Amino acid sequence: MVAYLLRRLVNSLVVLFIVCTAVFLFIHIAPGGPSILMSDELSKEQIAEIRKSLGLDDPIHVQYYRWMNNIMHGNLGISFISARSVLVVILERVPATAVLGLSALLFSVVIALPLGSASAMRQGSALDSLASFFSFFGVSMPVFWFGLMLILLFSVQLGWLPSAGMYTVGKETDLLDRFRHLIMPTIVLGLSNTAELIRYARSSMLEVLRQDYVRTARSKGLGEVMVIYKHALKNAMVTNISVIGLSLPRLIGGAAITEFIFAWPGMGRLAITSALGRDYPLVMGITIVVSVVVILTNLIVDLMYPFFDPRIRLTKKTA
Repeated sequence: MVAYLLRRLVNSLVVLFIVCTAVFLFIHIAPGGPSILMSDELSKEQIAEIRKSLGLDDPIHVQYYRWMNNIMHGNLGISFISARSVLVVILERVPATAVLGLSALLFSVVIALPLGSASAMRQGSALDSLASFFSFFGVSMPVFWFGLMLILLFSVQLGWLPSAGMYTVGKETDLLDRFRHLIMPTIVLGLSNTAELIRYARSSMLEVLRQDYVRTARSKGLGEVMVIYKHALKNAMVTNISVIGLSLPRLIGGAAITEFIFAWPGMGRLAITSALGRDYPLVMGITIVVSVVVILTNLIVDLMYPFFDPRIRLTKKTA
């Protein structure tokens, strides 16, 4: 177990190093720069002085070494726009994105696992058709259009839900108000993930129900409920846990459109505004943070496999 963890940590550090290098190179070959934003207000001499103070005139290998050295010391740089620590700016937005991402994941799991599993046990039924329809609907529906339609219906026409923000000004501590603000972004962000998880849950349950040990359990006279919940469902979760575990970093990293539509003050919206403002240190910092979340989530998912399937062992063969 310890040896496996050490190997995975080393592999994770290598992956993170490659990601950091790729992000740095892609950002620095991108056209433009922060000086473009100042070109209408400052003279060439002032722009040159600012570039020098930011270290943008140094050779690229010098900038790379300085940036990597800062990362290893927990310093993601200084934002070009706000002149604040990138890490501080990101940490201010992490709670909002975490709340939205976890809510969307919970929404997906609560709907997808029961619906996908039940549709597998009742192939060809109305429930199976409903699950298939919802799955195709979720995969095909554009996020931005669906979000705008929800705002138009529930905020503009019916006035039931707030259209933007994380809370109403002056009601920061009102949990009910925060919940009302969370409903539509959660549905929009979790829709496609729910549709995908339904398909995985259905296919994994169908595969398990065809296994010999399920037929053996039935032949021994066990009730259908016992067969499903003690034998089939737990084994089907091995596939589902992979999808669920990898959904969280994807929801957090892919929340940009949803957060932008609903003016949600999270990392996704911050990533869009920093990219439009050519705030390169902030863009790179957000990318690194999301990459770390993905790597850690992968590790946690791998460690959870033996709990659902004792046949899986964390040995050299599974590394």
